[in-house]
Amino acid sequence: MKFSKLTLGTVAPQFTGVCIIEEESGDKGITMELEMQWDGNPNIVLDINTRVGVALPIQVKNIGFTGVFRLIFKPLAEDFPGFGAVSYSLREKKKLDFTLKVVGGQISAIPGLSDAIEETIKDAIEDSITWPVRKIVSILPGDYSDLELKPVGTLDVKLVQGKDLTNKDIVGKSDPFAVLFIRPLRSRMKTSKTISNQLNPIWNEHFEFVVEDASTQHLTVRVFDDEGVQAAELIGCALVALKDLEPGKVKDVWLKLVKDLEIQRDNKNRGQVHLELLYCPYGTESSFKNPFNPDFQMTTLEKAIRSGTDGTGDPNSGRTSPKKNVIVRGVLSVTVIAAENLPATDLNGKADPYVVLIMKKSEKKAKTRVLTKNLNPVWNQTFEFVVEDAIHDMLIAEVWDHDTFGKDKMGRCIMTLTRVLLEGEFQDSFPLDGAKSGKLLLHLQWTPQLKFRDS
Repeated sequence: MKFSKLTLGTVAPQFTGVCIIEEESGDKGITMELEMQWDGNPNIVLDINTRVGVALPIQVKNIGFTGVFRLIFKPLAEDFPGFGAVSYSLREKKKLDFTLKVVGGQISAIPGLSDAIEETIKDAIEDSITWPVRKIVSILPGDYSDLELKPVGTLDVKLVQGKDLTNKDIVGKSDPFAVLFIRPLRSRMKTSKTISNQLNPIWNEHFEFVVEDASTQHLTVRVFDDEGVQAAELIGCALVALKDLEPGKVKDVWLKLVKDLEIQRDNKNRGQVHLELLYCPYGTESSFKNPFNPDFQMTTLEKAIRSGTDGTGDPNSGRTSPKKNVIVRGVLSVTVIAAENLPATDLNGKADPYVVLIMKKSEKKAKTRVLTKNLNPVWNQTFEFVVEDAIHDMLIAEVWDHDTFGKDKMGRCIMTLTRVLLEGEFQDSFPLDGAKSGKLLLHLQWTPQLKFRDS
């Protein structure tokens, strides 16, 4: 795709607002933001060469654009005009609409062509000029390489689960999957697996993203219903500002899904997604106590889990391995202490509860004793699980009501092992999902042994 004609027309853009951004002390520069609106009458013709050998002239018409441009005058200098270089970038793209037309024909003659061109144009804008990408124009002689875009860190994301998602299917339930990204480029988007026929999916998947500006960027999560051969239908979306994350600390968040991140007028309940986030700026790796050779590459989440050795007793043994080839192995001790305010399931206004513990990856199970006619049972029973890969495993605790002729699930709670890996031991109460009331009191303890994955 290339331009064969490009004139911007006769309608000038309107600047509807301007502001100066206060810089941090020591950062000698001036940052200006301009809000711009442009409903133009350009004459733009693209020459499109398709893989099937068809050459098409495509006209781009009726462009409507609203956005915020950022200008950075830096560094300041004593010589005229007072700054060494100016950087410009599209800080925020609020609206971008345009019409495509084949010169002398119909664009609908080739199925999917219009969508492909639109995506290519929007990706090109995103990749070339949208913040944090910036263009640098040198005004005075000098080296301005420090102004160029550089990665500043990584974001580790664990997509844990979804809860109470909207059902988009007439028959059965939605088949949800999630798309996550910091920059909306197709090459940088991460897609989870699809969980069929489930409104409370458990994904338990890890993704890693490059961060280029933690102060302005955010992580976006979009949850879709997989419709097979048809286009996926959006269930809801949410975002997390990276500036709200404390570097080196895992943050556990539940995000409410909305229909539109820009216009949040929709009060409909679309469900929630559960994430664990860890932002690790470059240059802070030394703050994570790596039990292996310092040159060894671990994921940032594994760096945060800093206890244990490789089993040799020598942290400087010099063993190296490809990234993500370390597993966190150990013994998880779970004490089911009690439950409170369980819902009544029997005709006598009581229940006969017991708890089933399940390790999701290994499918190992353990069960407490049944306590009859009790809505506030106290078990104080301890179970131990040998966990082969704790970073990627989960604990599911299900509360059941025992009946003579069967059993009924009262509710459940799902947790990753991240907290117990970081803290070593903790006790907390967990609300029961799927129950009208009730919470479960658990004590977890971790005895670690890091080792290498067999190649």
